[in-house]
Amino acid sequence: MLTQSVRIGARTLELETGRIARQAHGAVLLREGNAVILSTAVYNPEQSREVDFLPLTVDYREYLSAGGRIPGGFLRREGRASDREVLGSRLCDRSLRPLFPKGYRLETQVISTVLSHGTGSDAPVLAMIAAAAALHLSEIPWNGPLAAVRVARINGELQALPSTEGLAQAALDLVVSLSREGLVMIEGGARQVPDVEVLEALAFAQQAVAPLFEALEALRKGAGKPKAAPRPAPEPPAALAALEADARPRLQAALAVPDKLARRAAVRQAQQEALAALLEGAGQDGAGAALAAAAQSHLGELEARLLREQVLTAKRRVDGRGPEDIRPISIEVGWLPGTHGSALFTRGETQAIVTLTLGTQQDRALIESLEGVSYDRFLLHYNFPPYSVGEVRPLRGPGRREVGHGSLARRALSGVLPPEESFPYTLRVVSEISESNGSSSMATVCGGCLALMDGGVPIAAPVAGIAMGLVAQDGQFVVLSDILGDEDHLGDMDFKVAGTEQGVTAIQMDNKIGSLPPAVLAQAFAQARRGRLHILAEMGKALPGPRPEIKPNAPVIASLSIALARVRDLIGPGGRVIQELQRTHGVRIEVDEAGQVRIYAPNREALTHAREAVLEVAGSLEVGAVYEGVVTGVKEFGAFVRIRGQDGLVHVSEWDAGRVEKMSDVTKEGDVVKVKVLAPDRQGRLSLSRKAAL
Repeated sequence: MLTQSVRIGARTLELETGRIARQAHGAVLLREGNAVILSTAVYNPEQSREVDFLPLTVDYREYLSAGGRIPGGFLRREGRASDREVLGSRLCDRSLRPLFPKGYRLETQVISTVLSHGTGSDAPVLAMIAAAAALHLSEIPWNGPLAAVRVARINGELQALPSTEGLAQAALDLVVSLSREGLVMIEGGARQVPDVEVLEALAFAQQAVAPLFEALEALRKGAGKPKAAPRPAPEPPAALAALEADARPRLQAALAVPDKLARRAAVRQAQQEALAALLEGAGQDGAGAALAAAAQSHLGELEARLLREQVLTAKRRVDGRGPEDIRPISIEVGWLPGTHGSALFTRGETQAIVTLTLGTQQDRALIESLEGVSYDRFLLHYNFPPYSVGEVRPLRGPGRREVGHGSLARRALSGVLPPEESFPYTLRVVSEISESNGSSSMATVCGGCLALMDGGVPIAAPVAGIAMGLVAQDGQFVVLSDILGDEDHLGDMDFKVAGTEQGVTAIQMDNKIGSLPPAVLAQAFAQARRGRLHILAEMGKALPGPRPEIKPNAPVIASLSIALARVRDLIGPGGRVIQELQRTHGVRIEVDEAGQVRIYAPNREALTHAREAVLEVAGSLEVGAVYEGVVTGVKEFGAFVRIRGQDGLVHVSEWDAGRVEKMSDVTKEGDVVKVKVLAPDRQGRLSLSRKAAL
């Protein structure tokens, strides 16, 4: 067993190997305070099937037993991965994948499991560190080491691995993974933070993880295994040179077609023609099949090279745009009459149908995690149906991609939402991607912002998003704005930035070249800002800001406070009072233990009547205020009057300016009278005066 300790920020991490999971090819147990995470890496060196992709599986799991909790539900055990686990898996996958050597095709699996939860510890980021360490120690070919850290700006100060409690006040929150050469992955959000401050945080992250690289190298030196030699690539058939000469002009012509589907059809036809010419006269035996497979792969590589050459040399993209050009934008708002807010956002061949639904506090999402049970009032769901890309496939639940894109769009918009105190709605935004050719998550951000504004949600500022790409080769690089699907697939970077005119609200970056130099990222930020401002201007033409009121079909809400002693009066025995109020006025009434009451009504008239009824049943009375009440009893010494569910006494001397001889001569039960609230008597009883009210 070997251990290494390293300090990052205010936290001490201990990495251990050689005691747990010894049959895995690499295993690391990471401790930070009470948090304990096990990460393992395993691959199949005897794999027989040939694949043309990297078959990497990365999983992050949190067992509630790690936090001393028993799962809810009928089975009382963990089921499918939660969204938090999916997002943790994606963070790890996106960091590890770029560092595998080109051409590596062996099935590989990395699993990180939270065994013990530590209050304030950042389990997903710790799992990224442990997973990278497990791969670095293993024999699996992988170009580590890799470090990960969360950086946040809290009260104006940058912190590495801050406590989870402190993140609630963070103006900037980034998860960053880095190799020694530079940035590998970025994921995070901000509250309209200027671009320059994001770059400062990234530079701070690079400094913060420097000790971790040294610890990982020391751990590998003491317990690491020799790296297995990558499988040599098979010698390409000599016939492929002739294939390329024949296919190059065909593919160049096909790649000049601007429309996505037409271009793909033209590329497919060009490949089939070149392949048919190559295989003409070839046998149907194994050698012929092997040649066909090699030729098909080579044609795919040639397509990528031609696209990249065109960008690097001619600065022209497959749809004819220049590097900074944004596709045409079309916007419709309020076009779905049955929703509480709607937008149709189209940018080139990417289109998002986005809707807003306003709900009550009972509609909040319940989230069960290691920290306990919490509630979320802002829900954003991203759907990617197969028709959006002209495909046929079964409809299933949301996959990792849908969860990740939805989380990114949610982060982009959450920083501009009004506080719950001033806008006490649960908000659900749903994005249905009806057409896709790149940047659909950023179309969701733009469409989601427009739907919120169309629904009358008073957001702080409009938000737009843009996806940036990169083509880099032999020291040259070109940054691309508003990338297409082909540019995402065949390029070197996918860099998404969302924000307002003032600053960034969300950021996500992945790359395929292992690391990004700071100069590339700085240019991408500057170019993304120019593109973002252009898109915001187009959005402003359609809807410059939030509508002054919510839609007529949206529920209206009133908030009021009642005294804690009156909560029981509002609810009534077995909930009978509050249920009767809801039935009578056609509303929903919620009250919490602090006396905060929310009334959700279908229209303002019902809301007004329900509010008056709640105050009548449980409202507090203000000394010196005049109220209308009902006489409930008449005695010789005065009359009892009920106001807002409370009985007070109007003494005979307080009934009128003149002398009253007999109370029964001036009032009876059921009379409606105006009275003024006096200070309570010595015994704390409610005292009223009709004389003062008159």
